[in-house]
Amino acid sequence: MSTLSSLVAVSSPSRQRPPFALHLLALSLASGFAWGADNPASSESALSTVSVTAKGYAADELETPLSTVSLDREEIVRRGANNPGELLRGEPGIAVASDGAQGQNPVLRGLKKESVVLLVDGIRLNSAQPQGAIASFMSLGLAERVEVVKGPSSVLYGSGALGGVVNVRLPQAQFKAGTSGSAMASWDSASNGLRATGVVNFSAGDHALMLGTSSARIGDYRSPDGKVAKTGYDSDSLIGQYRFRIDGAQQLRLSFQEHTDEDVWYPGSTKAAANPIKSTTIYSPKQSRRLMEAGYSRQGSGEAPLNLDFRVYRQEMERQIYSWASGIKRNNAETKVSFVTEGWDAKADWLVHPQHLLSFGLNAWEMEASPNRRLYQAGNMVANNPFADGRIESLGAYLQDDMRFGKLNVLAGLRHDTVKGSAASMNNGAVKNGLSRSDSATSGSLGAVYEAAPLLRPYANLSRAFRAGEMRERYESSPRGDGYYYVGNPQIKPEEATQFELGLKGASADFNYHLAAYRNSIDNYITGQPTGAFISGLPVKATVNLGRAVIAGVEASARWQVRPGQWLNAGYSRLRGENKDLDEPLFQMPADELSLGWDGAVAQGWRADATLRLVARQDRIATLFSRGSENATAGFATADLGATYRWSRQSFRVALKNLADKRYHEHLAEGVSGNEILAPGRSLVLTWKGDF
Repeated sequence: MSTLSSLVAVSSPSRQRPPFALHLLALSLASGFAWGADNPASSESALSTVSVTAKGYAADELETPLSTVSLDREEIVRRGANNPGELLRGEPGIAVASDGAQGQNPVLRGLKKESVVLLVDGIRLNSAQPQGAIASFMSLGLAERVEVVKGPSSVLYGSGALGGVVNVRLPQAQFKAGTSGSAMASWDSASNGLRATGVVNFSAGDHALMLGTSSARIGDYRSPDGKVAKTGYDSDSLIGQYRFRIDGAQQLRLSFQEHTDEDVWYPGSTKAAANPIKSTTIYSPKQSRRLMEAGYSRQGSGEAPLNLDFRVYRQEMERQIYSWASGIKRNNAETKVSFVTEGWDAKADWLVHPQHLLSFGLNAWEMEASPNRRLYQAGNMVANNPFADGRIESLGAYLQDDMRFGKLNVLAGLRHDTVKGSAASMNNGAVKNGLSRSDSATSGSLGAVYEAAPLLRPYANLSRAFRAGEMRERYESSPRGDGYYYVGNPQIKPEEATQFELGLKGASADFNYHLAAYRNSIDNYITGQPTGAFISGLPVKATVNLGRAVIAGVEASARWQVRPGQWLNAGYSRLRGENKDLDEPLFQMPADELSLGWDGAVAQGWRADATLRLVARQDRIATLFSRGSENATAGFATADLGATYRWSRQSFRVALKNLADKRYHEHLAEGVSGNEILAPGRSLVLTWKGDF
């Protein structure tokens, strides 16, 4: 029996509950310490799931007064997704915004990519937010686990975490004597796409080395109406990590990640234009992310253990963002840009008292960019740089206390951040003054969960988060993929969000569930607002602070073992967003949806599963704010079927996605209103996975 399973067993009503100190230490040992874990937490227990993202260290989700989602390696493989947005689609409180097959971003409780912090092994994927999915700058094929925290999370993760956090955890070098590894390959009929992944771990004495690689060759996918042009792309990833064990408590590590996408088009960006341009479509011939990290960790011991982790890193995100003009059969705009972030993080957790686990940390990062843009004018490509020497600097410090009072677990946290933006010039050098702005913000959270019984754990939390303007919102004045000319605002104020959430959660060997109701009030809501003016023939959107927006919703999920080895599951989401300034629905809110599923053993070595997703018609649209650019979306239902055969240390899966070849698109699909690209049609997916 694993350490975690032992903890779950002793926490049942018929046995004495272990001391809080022992419980936390065992959880930490079971999952590893936060960012540098040696052994990813197992999710096999029906009673408990461990997350490192919600509290910043390994913690039982049942004892966390937050809404969380955790998907392990087996579930990631089962869903056969290509990126985090596609993987999380259908989870309660989570939607997906897309402008193509590769460009799919998770939307948490109605808040999009600008308001969601995406992490890979705890490091944020810093970038401005141009066309496409920031969530696609990594290979999901290599992921060991994906953890989500829904709701304001700035105490641990700073600016941007108004909607929540998505943390993709990759394999770590492990001190397992000898050589071990895993491999996976898959194919789908909709895109004729091939994917392959391999990870290997070498260990001897005090040295451990992990290497991993993943590749995908995706063709244009087929919808029920036929092939959707320009939805194919190529991806390649490489990761590596070396660890040196100084002694039984201390380790050094060096990590490397590189991901490259090529020939990525965003058909949802296609917009009509005047002759001779006719129409434009955004595409990226090449985009890449490169990360180098060095770290030190120390695992404490004794009655008051102090765990430490320190890292320094450099991350480079490079993009070629071009606009293809169908009329002249060439690019009418070309942008090349590198977003370079250098930063460091220092964090610790200290069991200062058997009933108090303190965690605290400092982190700082600086991101720089100078886009090089050329526009087609009178037969020539002319320089028109949106801004020069853009820079955003962030410094934050936090303190969190995880407290236990009998069956009551209280989590309280406080953070202070300073975020500064500056640029040498904007609008192709025309503006050089008034480009600096510095903002300070205090974030906080207070939550409590009470174990009235294993199946009855009511909780409540109050959290406050903020989001400073990102680089495009501050400095870029130029056309974008939605057909508008955006005017940047270097003096944009930070958004501030305050959320109150009430919920119930619980688990037994045969049943687990989670219910939540929340209300998130956002002041100084940052958005692009149509002005009625035109620049270069395009309608203008000015980057502005709305006075106030409110998003409220309910979520529910449940999983029930109706008989040995047979499970039923369900999920439900309903949210409403309101633009308080205009007294109308908030722009682009996800539709209500219900998911129903079954999975179970059907024969020796075989398990099968079925998922039905029911999405309601979305007719709550922003009529005044959008000036007609948001239309209602029809409801739809999709069904997926799959079966997996396991033998030895291998598995083979066959699945049918969109079984009925349903013609639909998500409400948050980008595109000309009423002409959004359709989602993939029926697809046969074959997957093999093996461990050695």
